[in-house]
Amino acid sequence: MSNCIAQELLKLGKTVLYQTAPVLLESVIDYKMNKQKNLHDNIYQSVLNVDLLIIDDLGTESLNSMKLSELFTILNTRILNLNHKTTKTIISTNLNIKDIFNSYEERIGSRIAGYYDIYCFFGEDLRFKNKS
Repeated sequence: MSNCIAQELLKLGKTVLYQTAPVLLESVIDYKMNKQKNLHDNIYQSVLNVDLLIIDDLGTESLNSMKLSELFTILNTRILNLNHKTTKTIISTNLNIKDIFNSYEERIGSRIAGYYDIYCFFGEDLRFKNKS
């Protein structure tokens, strides 16, 4: 579903960044810690300013205070248009809202619960189906 949305926005000339939560957060932290300053010029500004950010597999990253802080900053900046630009974010996860509150700080959980439309998808995992 996220890929289809991304393709349609790209056709309209919008910018899209699609990344898994672990890679996204590691890339931002590496950039901010000056480990990879040449990483796509400025990955941090791209994450904050891209028209559509797709964070895939939220909940698969190993958490620490720095990652929680960066995730909060990313979500809050994009939700409140602190980047002075209307931006949208899609988050895919296997966690339910209770798991999100248990795994993340309340301020992250409350933003996800309060500012995002939550859709639950049910059915067979197509990755397993394609193997047979």
